[in-house]
Amino acid sequence: MRNMRTPLLATTKTVTALLCMLGVISNAHAQFATTIIPVTPPESAGSTQPAPAKGASKAAAKPAAASKPAAPVAAPAAPARASARIEPQPVDSILVVVNNEVITRQEVAERLASVEKRMAAQNVQLPPRAQLVRQLVERMIVERAQAQMAKENGIVVDDAMLDRAMQRIAEQNKLSVPEFRTRLEAEGMNYASFREEIRREILSQRLREREVDNKVVVTESEIDNYLAAEANAGGQRQELDIAQILIRVPENASPEQLAARRERAEDVLRQLKTGADFAKTAAAYSDSSDALSGGDLGWRAADRLPQLFLDGVAKLQEGQVSGLLKSGNGFHILKLVGRRAAGGSQAAAPAVQQTHVRHILIKVNQVVTAAEAKRKLTELKERLDHGSATFEELAKLYSNDLSASKGGDLGWIYPGDTVPEFERAMDQLKPGEVSQPIETPFGYHLIQVVERKTDDASKERTRQAARQAIRERKIEEATEDWMRQIRDRAYVEYRNDD
Repeated sequence: MRNMRTPLLATTKTVTALLCMLGVISNAHAQFATTIIPVTPPESAGSTQPAPAKGASKAAAKPAAASKPAAPVAAPAAPARASARIEPQPVDSILVVVNNEVITRQEVAERLASVEKRMAAQNVQLPPRAQLVRQLVERMIVERAQAQMAKENGIVVDDAMLDRAMQRIAEQNKLSVPEFRTRLEAEGMNYASFREEIRREILSQRLREREVDNKVVVTESEIDNYLAAEANAGGQRQELDIAQILIRVPENASPEQLAARRERAEDVLRQLKTGADFAKTAAAYSDSSDALSGGDLGWRAADRLPQLFLDGVAKLQEGQVSGLLKSGNGFHILKLVGRRAAGGSQAAAPAVQQTHVRHILIKVNQVVTAAEAKRKLTELKERLDHGSATFEELAKLYSNDLSASKGGDLGWIYPGDTVPEFERAMDQLKPGEVSQPIETPFGYHLIQVVERKTDDASKERTRQAARQAIRERKIEEATEDWMRQIRDRAYVEYRNDD
């Protein structure tokens, strides 16, 4: 049941944040094919392309053929008096080949218009267009490589799943889906483009959960050290608002590459020390995924930040910039945007209600539709109501969750441990009662409450909170490393047309 917990809530928050961040897509791409600046491969990728993996050259050859100009469409016959020659119109073309797929100039133009609009809305100064295009293309390369990896691993976000996500976003904004669509279009946003943006976001989240989140391990000794450090701090908690610039170092970098990356980082730091705007500089140079947002990480609890970051800003005043900080991913430059006391300490946590719960989950996928999952659980509930089987027996036979081997038992659940849909249904049940089929982003569930109790921040709960804080911190560090590996291992070929 680990997958039912906090990470999904983070997805919902991410989608909501994305709604606020996305800008209006203009028609700038109409002329972009003739005005886009040639993209130079970043230093981290090297001046020459690595040899593609086995089979990659052959795959990449297919897009190469596609880059030939399309045959011009025959123009309608001109009047006899017209003697002027009709000039050919510019067409879309390939800008970058990523493994066996391509990114076109028109795709980049559409994203560029959106990014420029968003940065303006956030009051982030725009860097020179050549640098902004280069940053944007790098982000699109990573996104395309992630999508390819998701496809290879059978991870899909079908239209039914996307429809449910759009429904949740509309509900979060207290609107129906038609009203939400009208609102987006009134603000100049293309609804179909927004749906695809959400699809990419969900796909990236699901891939990250598989490749990163599920591989993170927190040991008991790490929890002991965390709690000891918190006790030494007197239970006082801080939240920090930090912005960062990351100059990424390639995996297995040579001494020459490492020296070049350090020199680049030192040059960026010199610019900042002589008065350059941090957000604008981040948008121009940072290799982090938050670069186009000015590098701002937002307010974070101190215990959710990497120790490297905490040490780097420990002696900074608000507005000050750190020196170079070296991590496994590269060189970081941090700016302390703000510092404040967190709202309360863990020791003063109020009493909360725990629920001992179990469930049967039928996942919705390409084989099992939502209607079939719901119908199957309705049949199982009828069997439970008639006493022809026990909950444990049916969970072991039919549940698609890891808890199936334990008869669907999820143990003691605290508020916030599960997704909202599950928690609302669970809270409405009496001990021993079984719910109707309940839909969540994971599929459909039958939920049974076994018993309830009140807990006043027990030792177990304290350790669980510490485990979660450590886990989130390690996931963030591992995600940066994972994204670097995706980029370094992709076969990338730039096409700069004359």
